Amino acid sequence: MPKVMIAVNSAWNLVNFRQGLIRSLVAAGHEVVAVAPEDDYARRLQALGCRYLPLPMDNQGTHPLRDAMLLWRFIQVLRRERPDVFLGYTVKPNVYGSLAARMLGVPVINNIAGLGAVFATEGWITRIVRQLYRLALSGSAKVFFQNDDDRQLFIAGRLVSARKTDLLPGSGIDLAHFLPSPFPGGTRVQFLLVARMLWDKGVGEYVEAARILQRKGVAAEFCLLGFLDVQNPAAISKEQMNDWIAEGAIRYLGASEDVRKEIEQADCIVLPSYYREGTPRSLLEAAAMARPIVTTDSVGCREVVDDDANGYLCRVKDAADLAEKMEKICKMPPSEREAMGLRGRQKVSLEFDESIVIQKYLDAIDSVLMQGQKA
Repeated sequence: MPKVMIAVNSAWNLVNFRQGLIRSLVAAGHEVVAVAPEDDYARRLQALGCRYLPLPMDNQGTHPLRDAMLLWRFIQVLRRERPDVFLGYTVKPNVYGSLAARMLGVPVINNIAGLGAVFATEGWITRIVRQLYRLALSGSAKVFFQNDDDRQLFIAGRLVSARKTDLLPGSGIDLAHFLPSPFPGGTRVQFLLVARMLWDKGVGEYVEAARILQRKGVAAEFCLLGFLDVQNPAAISKEQMNDWIAEGAIRYLGASEDVRKEIEQADCIVLPSYYREGTPRSLLEAAAMARPIVTTDSVGCREVVDDDANGYLCRVKDAADLAEKMEKICKMPPSEREAMGLRGRQKVSLEFDESIVIQKYLDAIDSVLMQGQKA
């Protein structure tokens, strides 16, 4: 039975974004070993049919000694498990997991799911990360990207050979799980931003857009949903969130175990991100549930929205433009919002079905295993 190791920066990520792939790999006859730092979601992995191995990881840090320790931990776990193929997701597993796998002769398939804030600016950290990616990906069998902007950036920067690359429609969306639902039908339009509570996600612009619309007397409610006070330099503090709540600008819904419930209560999903997204999961979920979207005309985000068809694209870091697009949603008759949402459902059905992602992975793994047999 071929053994596949999947390494990600959190068990939460595996449960929320990779469970369809894990189930499909198990169904195809693979032994699946999931490697990630332990969190509250780790206990759920066994139910997916895989074996879970905890591996501590400093996800946000850049300390050389801690990163060297992470490389050593990957070497240890790979030497002990001897998988037939290593699947890397997120920065640290893609870099240090891939380096360790290459040292031990384990074939690697990477997934570059967005580049985050580090590639948005030029500095010594960005230069180091680029060099690490170049070194790590040089031995990979396949490198998947979630949008062509990121793919072309890596190819142009000679971080990866073009022949190794391929595109995925984000992490894909389970269309049987995220189904169209009736609109809430309230007198006030409810907007919802679903994301980790980071400044990079455009939360500040969203709050300012809410203020603009409130001053104009627009009948709308502005909600936020997602983890607060995460270990990230761009994290929004609890104090800041409490100030916004006290001001009456927004309603904070906390985090959710099942975002479908909150999406059902919303008329429109908003993500004014200027983070280098892969393809934002929240936008795929919104479109699958037939909700119109307002998001930025930026890498990753623009892939999900055909402007003026299933939503609107706004300028990056421009609260006034964001407010203008949100006001358009408010002024629409409910029937027009529903039609816009249904066009989004049609788009993700054609372009972002999870089965597309899974099949590409199964084909890539089969190719790697066949090459191994020939060798």
